[in-house]
This record gives sequence, structure tokens and C-alpha cells, in this order.
Amino acid sequence: MQLSILDQSPISIGGTARQAIQETVRLAQAAEQLGFHRFWVSEHHDAPSLAGSTPEVLLSHLGAKTNRIRIGSGGVMLPHYSAYKVAENFRMLEALYPNRVDLGLGRAPGGMPRSTMALQEGKSREVDYGQQVSDLKSYLTDTLPEDHRFPGLRATPIVDTVPELWLLGSSDWSAHMAAYQGTAFMFAQFINGDGGVEAVEAYLERFQPSPLFAKPKASVAIFTVCADTEAQAELIASTLDLSLVMLANGQRSEGTPTIEMAQNYSYSRFELALIKENRRRMIMGDKTSVKQQIEELAKRYHTDEVMLTIRAPEFADRVHSFELIAEAFGLVRNG
Repeated sequence: MQLSILDQSPISIGGTARQAIQETVRLAQAAEQLGFHRFWVSEHHDAPSLAGSTPEVLLSHLGAKTNRIRIGSGGVMLPHYSAYKVAENFRMLEALYPNRVDLGLGRAPGGMPRSTMALQEGKSREVDYGQQVSDLKSYLTDTLPEDHRFPGLRATPIVDTVPELWLLGSSDWSAHMAAYQGTAFMFAQFINGDGGVEAVEAYLERFQPSPLFAKPKASVAIFTVCADTEAQAELIASTLDLSLVMLANGQRSEGTPTIEMAQNYSYSRFELALIKENRRRMIMGDKTSVKQQIEELAKRYHTDEVMLTIRAPEFADRVHSFELIAEAFGLVRNG
């Protein structure tokens, strides 16, 4: 079993974006020491509660602050950008940190409509995501077709290794695209608690080999809270419950709520039902329970790798969650 981490650089109530980014760096270093396989960072725009807006810039720093853990984007929201520029960004990262870089792609906006309009300002045509993925794949592998609209174009720097290309998604549409393009596929169960197993099964069945992967490679990402006791895990998870309720209600959040805020919030019947539904998007408990749940999740998804993402108001609780999980699985510590 390989375990990996997706970090969204969450800002806690009373904290700052600079503090959140510094915590991401410290978490990446801890993840490497604990024996986690990958460490990915996300892309969100105009989001006061999440500090990660430019994964490729943050990854350049994370690579310098770590030594061996794979680093990657979870993900770059490709429709906002030129596939050629994304290829060059990640070839530069691959030149700096060979055989350590993952390029995870998403097609969601990563923010509200005004940030999408600002990011895409000046674009004169609708974006064909499938064509973008195909172009990006060709740029990264130097396999651009002769009849391409930019024949002979190469993404620089030209290096002899290739970032792992992943399509990220929360639906079967993304799974089918990943299978057709011959990329790896990550299902975001932390976004959508339904349909993930079926989406991954469709990906595995329809996968077409490519210059990137001869065989399919799939994984699943899920919210996770692990603590010394079930009761402590429940308290920490209650802050995520409130965050997701606020998001569903269209309430703009300035950060991850405190445990006190979550305990004192007066939930409606609808919100309580929503919390129950959202719990399908997370794993929580003590280390024995969490280990069992992760193993069951991996079995359902036919994968030997699970990606975990944790939001908690206290950074120490996030680190401790991963320490407990690494201990439960007997991960090999570095250093």
C-alpha cells in the first residue's frame, strides 16, 4: 500500500495565507520523513480559506525543501491556460527534480465565476479540454503530430524524463477521458462521495496505452481525520462538517472553523442530513479504524495507492493524523 497526501494550504480562522503556505512546506517535509509516496498541492482562486493558487510556483519551492518524495499538482486547472505553457512549466520542474514530478490536471474552475473570467480574459474561443490534454501529452513526450497546428513545436527545456500525467475528476466523464488519453486517473471522492468505484472500473476497462503509460494507473483521494481516539477525531471532523455546510450554503468562509465554532453552530435538519451525506467523502477515527477504512477503500477501487487530504483548525492535528497513519501502516521513515 502506498499512501500519498493532497494539501490545499488551508487557512484557519485567525491565521494568515503566509502561515498556511509555510505549514504546507513543513507538512511536505514531515510527509517525506514519515514515508509517504507523493505530496500534491491544489489550485484555488479568490478563496480566502485556501492559500494555494499557483501549484507550479509552490512546487518549485517544495522540491528544494525536500529530497525524494514525489511532488505534484492536484491539480492545474488546464482550461484557464495554454497547454504549451503548462508543459514548459512542468518540464522545468522535471529538469530541476527529475523523476519526482507529477502533473495532475483538472477541468473545474477552482473558484467563482469572476476569477474564471479574470483568468481567461482575452481568450477568443471555447476551450476543448480533450484537445488540450492531447496537446499537453504530445508536448511532454515530443510526439506532436506532423499535421498539428504548430508543427515542429517543442516544449523547453528538453529533458530525458517525463512528469507523470494524471487526470483528476469526480465523475465518469474524467475517467473516460483519462482512459482514452492513456493517462493515470485520480478519483476525487473528497469532492463526490458517489460513483467513484464505477468511474475507476470504467477507466480500467477502457484504458488505451500511450507513450506515458503502458498500463492503467488509478487512485482515489479522500478527506481523512485520524486522532488518538474516536472522540478526538469526531471533534476535528466537526470543523470540516461545518466548512462543507457553509460551502453548500454559499457562505463565504474566512478560514477553517474552530472546534468551538463547530460545536456551537445550530444545524438545521437539512444541514444535519447534509453532514451525514458528506461523511461519505471522508474517513475518520483512531489509527486502527482509519487503517481498516483505507484498506477497504483501496480494495473497492482496485488500487494499491490512496491519497489523503486533511483539513483541521490546528496544524499540529494535521501532522499528528499523518503520523498515526504512517505508524498504523508501518511506513518506512526517512532520516
